Amino acid sequence: MTIKAIKMFDAGFMSQPFAFGGEEGKEAFDNQIFYRSSLQNYAIETDDEVILVDTGVDDTFTQPRKTGAPLFMGERTSTYMDALKGAGIDPERVTKILITHKHPDHTGEIAKFPNAKIYFAPEEADAMKLTGANIVRCPFSDGPFFEFERSQTIAPGIHYVFAPGHTRGNCIVIVESEGLFYIIHGDVTYCDAALKANKISTIFEDKTAARDTLDRVRAFIKARPTVYLSTHCPEGYESLELKRVMKLA
Repeated sequence: MTIKAIKMFDAGFMSQPFAFGGEEGKEAFDNQIFYRSSLQNYAIETDDEVILVDTGVDDTFTQPRKTGAPLFMGERTSTYMDALKGAGIDPERVTKILITHKHPDHTGEIAKFPNAKIYFAPEEADAMKLTGANIVRCPFSDGPFFEFERSQTIAPGIHYVFAPGHTRGNCIVIVESEGLFYIIHGDVTYCDAALKANKISTIFEDKTAARDTLDRVRAFIKARPTVYLSTHCPEGYESLELKRVMKLA
């Protein structure tokens, strides 16, 4: 099994108040502290299939650089489809797509894969008003997965896990491979510094659930050797390249 980062934007930034201020408020943090930002999603190759986790933004997406912006994902380095091909992945081989949540930087290219089964939490599929034989409203019928209450095993070692808060149907993907766990998440945190500082961002639909999910993620990481694969900071793809296990105090 191989996990690859599908990189679209890099060399961006986010402010500490944006990344940390979900509970105490933005004013509790330093607006002169910034963290690196990027945008990448992930693909999982097994012997039998290719499974995507999210599908980036569409080709028309632009984000102007603004002084003082809370989040700038960076300069575009590739479209999603070109980045997928650049990672050596033939789109025709994609059989399943696991969507972490409904936001357009995670679902932008789902229409490019009409033959793949696309998994959503029911809340997210309903919010997007999705229909079609390839849309799977996941029942999470496999029960608890370690600290998490609801999960679905998608393939051996690949688990789709309900982790609400950022959105009401937010999910994460946990991969088990060669003695390590990989948490592929959308926006449980926007940067790894927030995970280490135990802070939720200012973007959420359910603050109580977002706190609960972050607590569960941190407990999982403390208990097991885990590589934390973020979407919005370059530590995500760097940790993947190095198989860098996250350490929490």
